Amino acid sequence: MKITHTESSAPLYAVIDLGSNSFHMLITRQLANSVQVVDKVKRKVRLASGLNAHNQLSTSAIARGLECLSFFAERLQDIPPKNVRIVATATLRIATNRDEFLLPANNILGQKINLLSGKQEAENIYLGVAHTSCGAKERFVIDIGGASTELILGDGFVTKQVESLDIGCVTFNKLYFSDEALTTEHFTKAIEGAKKVIAPLVARYKSTGWQLVLSGSGTMQALSEIQRFTHQSSGVDLAYLKNIQQQLITCKNTADINIAGLASDRAPVIASGLAILIALFESFSIQKIQLSSGALREGLLYNMLPEIADINIRQSTISSLTEKFHIDCKHAKRIKKQATSLFHIYKKSWSLDESNDLALLNAACDLHEVGLLLEFKQHQQHGAYILQHADLPGFNQAERQLLIALVLLYKGEIDLTPLQKQTATSVEQASYLLVILRLAVILCRRRKDDALPDYQTTIVKSRGDDIINLCLPTLWLAQHPLIADELLQENIHLAQVNLSLNIYCETQIER
Repeated sequence: MKITHTESSAPLYAVIDLGSNSFHMLITRQLANSVQVVDKVKRKVRLASGLNAHNQLSTSAIARGLECLSFFAERLQDIPPKNVRIVATATLRIATNRDEFLLPANNILGQKINLLSGKQEAENIYLGVAHTSCGAKERFVIDIGGASTELILGDGFVTKQVESLDIGCVTFNKLYFSDEALTTEHFTKAIEGAKKVIAPLVARYKSTGWQLVLSGSGTMQALSEIQRFTHQSSGVDLAYLKNIQQQLITCKNTADINIAGLASDRAPVIASGLAILIALFESFSIQKIQLSSGALREGLLYNMLPEIADINIRQSTISSLTEKFHIDCKHAKRIKKQATSLFHIYKKSWSLDESNDLALLNAACDLHEVGLLLEFKQHQQHGAYILQHADLPGFNQAERQLLIALVLLYKGEIDLTPLQKQTATSVEQASYLLVILRLAVILCRRRKDDALPDYQTTIVKSRGDDIINLCLPTLWLAQHPLIADELLQENIHLAQVNLSLNIYCETQIER
């Protein structure tokens, strides 16, 4: 692939987040109207574990942090200082001897570290979520850090309620799980301890309300990784949290945690983070939390980037993939027009959701040929692979899996497995979206805007099964024998999803 001068010379941006549990460095550049991650470095410094009863950082914790920053400093040499943001959060906010760390740290990095207040941290976390998430605008964002937990209510890009609480997975680990024993008693005390801190906020937050709850914290990421490993639906509810709690109690000791899908580096603080999350669920009567794509680092990054605030995040992601993989955007638009028309015709019969279902169907139309750049023969598999591994800001994990299923199955035989694995919607609803995409692709086979005649289509119920009636002009079908044959073949494929296709007009075509 030819690399343009613009791509190769795009400036780098760096964000360093000195968290209470981990230090993170994120390096990106703007490319094709989106953000491309160039490098990520993460070190489990566990700075908060070095705080004593008087909130003084131990010399060993300071040494761990400074050693990590010496690694980060090497990478910063190639990035203009104006494109760098370095922030510290809760542990350094409360450490009485913070200057023993900050002064040498500034020298190592060659730049001053910005010590964020709890409110500043929460606001940047919310911006990171807002810039990388789609769906409901009224959000409740939760971020459980090592020494603090941020709770933010917002609408779009505007925060409405912001709080930073002095409870975190590292500090709670020291308070309630210091002996590494995973007992019912320890969990109960940790949950009740968190609830006492949360209680003063409950009435105020509930009166404001929200439509969607999101979290990108390490605890939430760990729980989502377990779900993906075990092929469970995305998003966590209280029953799932209680199930994980019971699994941890069965393990008896932090050193013996063995839960499929849980990374070893997340195990030491999973119990304390889980206890805080359970307390939040029960205090605010939360039904479900979804994993967000962004948080603090993304919020800081997007504040640096020029002309980024008003870009629709999903459209930006689609535009980026379209450019990178040379997708025929005119043909994608053609497919999208037909799919949207079919969606509205079938919407009532199939109880389709005009908000997110249509948006994901349109995204699949835009991206269904993303794998063609690699080769034609297996381009659907290549497309599915690309969508599985690419950064997709604006699409959560469940939505990503539905997109993968639609791209993988947009033509040819229908394997139900990808539809059954996705959890963005029911298997039946996902099948309906797939059928609409497949019909749109067949009807636009000529890849010409003026090649498709006016047609009519309806859904007819017959003995509990749905029949798709598609009325096309007889002369047009005669002039397009390949499309006519593909429509006949499609009837065979649709039997896999318990549908049938009836093609007719002045002269009935046998199915």
